[in-house]
Amino acid sequence: MESKEERSPILTWPNALTALRALGIPLFIYLALVPESDVWAIVVLAIGGATDYFDGKLARALGQESKLGEIMDPTIDRLYIVSTLVVLVIRDAVPLWLVVILIARDALLAIVAAILVAKKKPPLSVTFLGKAATFNLLYAFPFLLLALNTTWVGTAAFIFGWAFALWGVALYVATGVSYLSLIHI
Repeated sequence: MESKEERSPILTWPNALTALRALGIPLFIYLALVPESDVWAIVVLAIGGATDYFDGKLARALGQESKLGEIMDPTIDRLYIVSTLVVLVIRDAVPLWLVVILIARDALLAIVAAILVAKKKPPLSVTFLGKAATFNLLYAFPFLLLALNTTWVGTAAFIFGWAFALWGVALYVATGVSYLSLIHI
């Protein structure tokens, strides 16, 4: 009889939801770079954030956790973060230093992950704080895009967006340090 780890299914509802979330990345980029489509870009980001939450919940509820899901979920999170940051920089919604900090953290962890694979060690496991950091960033991005609006809505979005962004960056860096402290290469 196969164990749960041995069969690690690919075609599952949670993996389908994660793949659907991945399709939102190019759609978001297109919509966000066409200024008249900001509302739709924000909707795509919100759906991406919601499905990020629900794919894991669904996997656990249905007993459909898989190695593919464990790899796809954080990878797509990173792709959402990088693509959204690039769009926000292009649209002058965030400064470049924010992008550099977040991408540097991910690049360092990608190098560590490659070293772990080369040494046949288990990959880094996502922690609750790591998920909270990603959640804060994914929550901040629609607000920061909405903050480009010159009405009171844009002003309120600016406040909420930067509150979530700064908290998310702090958690992102802190969890990066904590992930590094957990490894023994």
